Amino acid sequence: MKFIYFIGCDVSKNELDFAVYNGNKFVLHRKIKNDTKSINNFFIELQKLPDFELSNTIVCMEHTGIYNNPLLEYLHKMDGNICLESALQIKNSQGSVRGKNDKIDSIRIAQYAYTFRDKIQLWKPKREVIQRLARYTSDRDRLISVKKMILVPLKECVNFVIDKIQNESESFFEATLKSIEEDLLKIEKAIQDVIKSDEELCRLFGLITSVQGIGSVTAIGIIITTNEFKDINDPRKYACYAGVAPFVRESGIFRGKGRVSKMANMNMKSLFHMASLVAVRFSDDLKKYYARKTQDEKKNKMSVLNAVRNKLIHRVFACVNQNRKYDKNYTA
Repeated sequence: MKFIYFIGCDVSKNELDFAVYNGNKFVLHRKIKNDTKSINNFFIELQKLPDFELSNTIVCMEHTGIYNNPLLEYLHKMDGNICLESALQIKNSQGSVRGKNDKIDSIRIAQYAYTFRDKIQLWKPKREVIQRLARYTSDRDRLISVKKMILVPLKECVNFVIDKIQNESESFFEATLKSIEEDLLKIEKAIQDVIKSDEELCRLFGLITSVQGIGSVTAIGIIITTNEFKDINDPRKYACYAGVAPFVRESGIFRGKGRVSKMANMNMKSLFHMASLVAVRFSDDLKKYYARKTQDEKKNKMSVLNAVRNKLIHRVFACVNQNRKYDKNYTA
């Protein structure tokens, strides 16, 4: 499809900044409220532009979670062409740039859409079961955070506060903690019910958890963040996304130290770290690998664990892409 107009949108909670290009020529900039009425009025205004139609226009934006939803829902309803890209991808594609504000960001996003117009993968909404799974998982994480906020200070006071006072303080939270535990059980059941209700989710869940070290929470996180492996099906790309594979900045003769991007998904990085700790205890080959690298070769333990995380990701993607459960003796 040949696009004529390229629109970059910088998304925030309350406002949307649009930069409109006709090919590589800047046309206009608008700042509007982030609500459906304002979005509709903006696109009505764009209809005054020569040859403007949604069918020959691509709207590109960075992924900002729920703040994208009003614009995404409007464009999807109107059969618009949408590019939803990671901020890191757009930033890295443009090298070192100066200046930053909402208008400049929207311009850069529009320029990105024009530059990569032949390679852009158009966004499609996630299935409802994935949206529900993502929401339930987010709800569970919030409850766990609240539980930690209560328990950690209480435990830190043990042996430093008079026993009677400590017991009284703990009693204040008994009902709250009990309620949180009950709510967590409800959410866990709801999550499992969603998985069991969908054949494709069951298949993916079974394949992913066949890899030793990958538990239920990590498997669900992988399914959500890859959108059932539709958005990301390359293990190397996912390793970068999950903060496992470092990237190196190079320029001329300069070669920087490999670093994990600050824009990586830190939640998935944490889950894979826990998975690697389990894997080096219970997976025979990874246990031997870890021992050889840390004891015989004297490698840094965290570096070796990171290599284990990378191996786990590659094993998961191999199982999914080949539609088979993990078998350490498998040969292609």
